[in-house]
Formats: sequence, C-alpha cells, structure tokens
Amino acid sequence: MDTILAQAKEKNLSVRALIEKYVKDAHRFKLEENSLRIPLVPDEIWGSGVTYLRSRDAREVETKTKGLYDYVYSAERPEIFLKGSGKRCVGPGEPIGIRSDSEWSVPEPELAPVLDWGANVIGYTIANDVSARDIEGENPLYLPQAKIFTRCCAIGPVISFQDEIPNPHSLQIEMKIMRAGKSVFEGQISTSTMKRKITELIRFLKRDNVFFGCIIFMTGTGIVPPDDFSLKDGDVVEIEIEKIGMLRNPVQKLSP
Repeated sequence: MDTILAQAKEKNLSVRALIEKYVKDAHRFKLEENSLRIPLVPDEIWGSGVTYLRSRDAREVETKTKGLYDYVYSAERPEIFLKGSGKRCVGPGEPIGIRSDSEWSVPEPELAPVLDWGANVIGYTIANDVSARDIEGENPLYLPQAKIFTRCCAIGPVISFQDEIPNPHSLQIEMKIMRAGKSVFEGQISTSTMKRKITELIRFLKRDNVFFGCIIFMTGTGIVPPDDFSLKDGDVVEIEIEKIGMLRNPVQKLSP
C-alpha cells in the first residue's frame, strides 16, 4: 500500500486505479486471520474527539476541568489532535500497548477514513485509539501523553473503498473485550449518531494544513466502558464495523 501511494503521488494518478491493477494481478490465497497484516503504515494518524454524545459525557466525568467537553461538543470548531506516526501503530493480531503509568486505560473503537496527501478519502478502515483516561482527565494539557505512546493505535483488518461504503454514517460499530476467555465488556453504536459529519471533520483537518503522504483520520468513539473499567495485560479487544470486518488485538502493559 505504501508503495502504491508513492507511485500514485509521483505519477499524479488515481490511487484506486493503481490498487485495482495490483489486486487484479495478485496471486490469490485463502484468507486466514493469522495471516492478516496492517493494511498500510500511514505517515500520520490524526484523531477527532467528542463527536458522540457518549464520549462527551464520559470525558466530562473524567476531567477536573468541568464544562470543557460540553463546550467542544456544541462549538463550531471540533477537537482535532495528532495521534502520532504509523510507526507507533500496529495491525491485526499485534499487541496494543497500555501505558505503564496509567491505571485507567481504555480502547476507543472508531471508523477511520484513509486519506491521501490531498485529504481526499481513499476508503475506510477500523481504528483503535487506545487512551489513558486518567492522564487526560487530570489535565487537558496532558492529552499528548494520554494519546501518543508505543503501540497506541491499531488499524485494520482491511481498507474498504468508498463504493463499498457509500454512506459512512449508517454503519454499526461493535466492541467486545475478552479477559481470560470471558467477555467483560460489550458495546455497540451506529455512526448515524455522530454529532458531526466526516466531511466537516476533514474540512477542519485540512484547513491551513499540509500532508506529505497517507493519513489515517479517526472520527471519534461512541462506545465507552464503565468508569470503573480499565484494560489489563492479556485482555483481547475485538472491534467490528460492518462492511470492513473485525480488528482483534491482545493487550500488553508497557514497561517503564
């Protein structure tokens, strides 16, 4: 995928056209989950927050700066932040990390448009925006530390093109967290409940900004575990979005 993007940019050609040629000429193998790899390593990963009512409520609970997320939820300008680089990202089956200095970390299942260097939508994938809620809640200025760390994001299992997802605002998102073989949390939501449209979020992302390659743009989460829940070493997070598939990752506590 990274090679295709580079070729498309160099030749000023459609990414879709180049990908279809590669797919047409590729050898076919039986699909096995353990053979899945990260569909691409993005140059940058960006995120947006407080795009669902449930997210606003959860972050108002966690923060010591009351009213901050209520304001952002209703404001004209959305919350947009840099999640990091693709080198801090993992693919299907690879361990996601939880910070060694966090006691309240959660997965955040999100629909993620895949954007080219012009912020045009190539397709959609699943993203897990792993976050340390206690660190962000202590002070909003700690957001980068709560969001950016080793293996802080997972993407996959595939990229679905726009013609496969003509309306990204009518998709069902489901998440399950397994611990010792048993489900300890399950949740679901529809992207139809998003406060903001994806086109609006992308418009703010690209305003006065420049991109040098492929971008993963996470559009926020509406599934939030209870306030007394935190990921633990050895958990398994399963995120499923219709028309894309399931992204499954084990959890690993990072070393200081």
